[in-house]
Amino acid sequence: MSGIYPNKWVVLAVVTLVSFVTNVDATIVIIGLPTLMKDLNSSIVTGMWVITSYLITSTVFLLPAGRWADKLGAKKIFLWGFAIFTIATVLCGLAESGLILIIFRLIQGLGAALALATATPIILRTFPKEQLGLAIGINSTSWVIGSIIGPVVGGALISGFGWPSIFFVSAPFGLIGLVGGWFLLKESSVKEPFKTDWIGITTFGLGLTSLLIVLSQGQTWGWASSRVLWLFIATGLLWGGFIITELRVRDPLFNLKLFTNRLYSTGLGLTMCYCIGYFSITILLALYLQGAEHLSPLESGLLLVPLSLPQLVMGPLGGKLTDLLGPMRLLLAGIVFIALSLVLLGNLGVRLSIPGVVLPLFIISVANGLAWTSLAKTVLSAAPSKQAGSASGMFYTVYNIGRVVSQTLTLLLLQLYMAPAMASQMFLGMGIPTQTAKLSLVHVTDIGFRIYAAFFAIALLLGLFLLRHQKRQPTEA
Repeated sequence: MSGIYPNKWVVLAVVTLVSFVTNVDATIVIIGLPTLMKDLNSSIVTGMWVITSYLITSTVFLLPAGRWADKLGAKKIFLWGFAIFTIATVLCGLAESGLILIIFRLIQGLGAALALATATPIILRTFPKEQLGLAIGINSTSWVIGSIIGPVVGGALISGFGWPSIFFVSAPFGLIGLVGGWFLLKESSVKEPFKTDWIGITTFGLGLTSLLIVLSQGQTWGWASSRVLWLFIATGLLWGGFIITELRVRDPLFNLKLFTNRLYSTGLGLTMCYCIGYFSITILLALYLQGAEHLSPLESGLLLVPLSLPQLVMGPLGGKLTDLLGPMRLLLAGIVFIALSLVLLGNLGVRLSIPGVVLPLFIISVANGLAWTSLAKTVLSAAPSKQAGSASGMFYTVYNIGRVVSQTLTLLLLQLYMAPAMASQMFLGMGIPTQTAKLSLVHVTDIGFRIYAAFFAIALLLGLFLLRHQKRQPTEA
């Protein structure tokens, strides 16, 4: 089956632009946070919420967006999402206070969720199975390009034009994506009448929001505080209500029967462990290079290039190899090499060794190019095509939760070895004044990498289970 689009590569370019623009925006905001906080006279808490607010809505609406794409058509939801994202991005640049900026970031996250949740289903329905790995590999490369360009362009823009320019720069790409999507994308032929599961959206969204708030603010509030405990209770109650609702309504937000698919449900667990481990790398190295070794942001960024640059080649190549050799063995090999590289990074020590940083990052980059494409293809192709949007929404929801959990665990590690106020400052890259604090931070970094290597060990076990399951049922999608 060749898909519903006659020019699938042009379609891939359009939907891939979403990943590129959203990732550029994310990395630019992190780079520009200190300047932004200073110009808007904002506190550290407000600055953190500039990041957290986007993450909340971009995660909460992934699942509803996937469901709407299945029922209303992927093109319609994709265009609405990209339009909302582009308009909100411009409004972020016009914000005159931290509160207004947070509001526009919430709207921006909504648009990103609508666009991202529909991009993958469009790829799944466009490309035949034998080219799906290559398409996903090329799409994932856009994240890498965005992570390379974001810090460099962001630093130049902030220096020359101020922090609003880091938002304005995304607007032209948004317009290109909208025009391209309008003329090139075709709507799926099957549209089913349905009622939006607003109870499911509310219970799932509020539960996820309370969880993300706890993970983002728990270190600041104190993990034993009444606010944290009540939010955890609220999360459990809301998600319990969500499960009951989904089992009873006619058109559920998420078909819980997908979890009976061992390939899909185990793949989500593997994805969670993978993301928790992988997203720790840049956080820990930023703390180590800028906090302990006192390198500048530019110097730190240059040392992180080996984590991204090889994936420009390995993303498409890994996708092609996935199509030729099958995903599971490449996934397992990639996980093994990433885990071993994290163990190497767990021995950096007080004295900076450039080869000790660059070589493991290069290996991780190559291995991730093989593993991530294989993982995405395995999980996303496991669900029935009619539920591709819902399956994709849940996949990227798990992806974002893994990212937040990784950030939270790093903050917890910092809190164990230094005062909470100093831990928060370190997390924002504000430097440390004493040799004792430096030794503590190096110790946290070493321990952190070893802990996150254990998450990849768990992912490896889940991958072996998937491989065994596939051997038993070779015909299963």
